Amino acid sequence: MFDLVIVGMGSAGLTAAEFAAGLGLQVAVVERARVGGDCLWTGCVPSKALLASAKAAQAMRTADVFGLEAVEPMIDLAKVWRRVRAVQAQIAATDDNPQRYRDLGAEIVVGQARLSGPNEVTVQSDDGGVRVLPTRFVLLCTGSRPHVPPVPGLSADWCLTSENVFDIDEPPATLAIVGGGPMGVEMAQAMQRLGVQVTVFQRARTLLPREEPTLVERLTGVLVAEGVRVHCSADVRRVDPTATGSRVVLATVGDEGSEVAVPVDGVLVAAGRSPNIDGLGLAELGIAAGARGVEVDARGRTTVRTVYAAGDVTGRRMLTNVAGYEAVTAVRDMFFPGKGSINDVVPWCTFTDPELARAGLTITEAEEQHGADTDVWRIDLDHNDRARAEGHPDGCIIVVTAKGRVVGAHVLAPGGGEVIHELAMAVRQQMRLDDLASLVHVYPTLSTSVGQLATEAAYEKAQRLRWLMKRR
Repeated sequence: MFDLVIVGMGSAGLTAAEFAAGLGLQVAVVERARVGGDCLWTGCVPSKALLASAKAAQAMRTADVFGLEAVEPMIDLAKVWRRVRAVQAQIAATDDNPQRYRDLGAEIVVGQARLSGPNEVTVQSDDGGVRVLPTRFVLLCTGSRPHVPPVPGLSADWCLTSENVFDIDEPPATLAIVGGGPMGVEMAQAMQRLGVQVTVFQRARTLLPREEPTLVERLTGVLVAEGVRVHCSADVRRVDPTATGSRVVLATVGDEGSEVAVPVDGVLVAAGRSPNIDGLGLAELGIAAGARGVEVDARGRTTVRTVYAAGDVTGRRMLTNVAGYEAVTAVRDMFFPGKGSINDVVPWCTFTDPELARAGLTITEAEEQHGADTDVWRIDLDHNDRARAEGHPDGCIIVVTAKGRVVGAHVLAPGGGEVIHELAMAVRQQMRLDDLASLVHVYPTLSTSVGQLATEAAYEKAQRLRWLMKRR
């Protein structure tokens, strides 16, 4: 009998397997496809490899900023796509190699898993073989898949999604992206910088609607300046094929509902994701699940207490860092005393250039929760010596406080995903800006601006308290 059977070897499953096996537990991991999941094959790894190539191309175009001759790069898209796959293969052969997990003590079982009892998983292999895995606990880490909206003429049979865009030889010359969330925005900038003319259709009134609006507006300006065509408040009505094999995307745009028709060679759908719950036998076992995913409590437990779920399959926060964190929390809850609890303060980042990172509340959310106790502190990167030296002064850091405590932070900057961690800790620990001001920051770094912002807040407080100063 196993101590734990993990279903799925994506970000959550791999992290859980390594942690549980390291504790000396008897662990089996069931995977029906490729080890590595969305992060390695269709998400973080290939998209960031693509963004790196795009950033290099843009650096060549803008080299005159650094006193060098600017040149238009000669882009071989097929070669770029081969590099993306090479990066994936390198990780698959090392960190995500199945043998690595076997060496740690986890048994890998290939096939389709189905919960056949609260302490039992049945696996059917491609050759028809069946194996029953008895276990103390089950952890579901089956992830999610791209959602293709029911738009006439738009079909998963031909459109691009995160599932297949990195498997093609090279992208089309012109591209419509349906969806303006993190993936849509990242891919829009990367493709545009690599010579693909991109048009983004976003149903919401703005790109990245979960982010701080003022910073989204600045980032949108960057994308438009680079040539990306952005249509917000856009409802894609249909996609019509042409005699030449291209497509025409027809949409109504804006509050007036004006119609636009955009001819493109391809369509990339980035309109959200759906949890992978089909075929798991959840309903038969009485495990609550819906369109958003498997329902879990604060400890990661489903309605059957021996069955836990982590990552995208829960539909809560579809982020790689969250998947691994939730998986470890679930394993700790299963086998250690006390009760685990999922941390609500999770930083995330959209890896455009500049990057847009967030932890905690937006300004509007803070005002809704804390009212007049909310204060907002901002500092632009044109006051940051490192940003000016490196030619990227167009950015901003925003910190939101309530009764003096940090409740939200937002960074638009090169390396914003690196800068956000200090601020995320401040939100998590309910720190004051004075606490950040007391930390001596390395100079010159982008994080210096965090210290500058906190110091300015401390100076303002000192001005109000001048009457307490010691005098002769």
